[in-house]
Amino acid sequence: MKLQLALDELPLQEALNLAEKVREYIDIIEIGTPFIIAEGMKGVREFKEHFPEKEILADEKIMDGGYFESELAFRAGAEYVTALGVTDDLTIKACIKAAEKFNKQLVVDMICVEDLPTRIQELESLGAHVLAVHTGADQQAAGRQPIEDLRTMKKYAKNAKIAVAGGINSETIYQYVELEPAIIIVGTGITKADDPAIEAKLIKEAMSAAVKGAE
Repeated sequence: MKLQLALDELPLQEALNLAEKVREYIDIIEIGTPFIIAEGMKGVREFKEHFPEKEILADEKIMDGGYFESELAFRAGAEYVTALGVTDDLTIKACIKAAEKFNKQLVVDMICVEDLPTRIQELESLGAHVLAVHTGADQQAAGRQPIEDLRTMKKYAKNAKIAVAGGINSETIYQYVELEPAIIIVGTGITKADDPAIEAKLIKEAMSAAVKGAE
């Protein structure tokens, strides 16, 4: 079970400084969509240079131009790139083709997918590596939580790894680790905590305890 730190709103140097504070607790660093809009692939390159031992995810949320946009991130040093589950299968296939060329992975973000069971089956048949439950910030503000979608994903996914994001923090982490996703994504739960290092430590400890308990 890996902990992914989602970085969205911080300026580049502040984001680098924060990631350094939580370095020992995180496994994947996500260069979030707002970050990519602001910095482009520079953000991916900078984080890969400063944190060579970490996996980097470029949250491009690809909807078109699957091969070209995936290739941009992989050449910049990303291990993962994201496409949206609501895009067409040709785009997903193009992203997977690029991922396989570079020996990297495609994460399909399932935000706004209405029929999860059907789309999970379709994406797995295409060869998607990771499927990500994602309750967006606007949905969270309306009171939606990702836990039910995670249960659905775990029920229907047979081959792909499962990731989950959406308002997770040290107080809510326990209900998520019980469902044993491969990747838990935390953004503002860490970045806006009074002490990001302590928050990341608590989350990672809960994850480690769940893994040990499952052995």
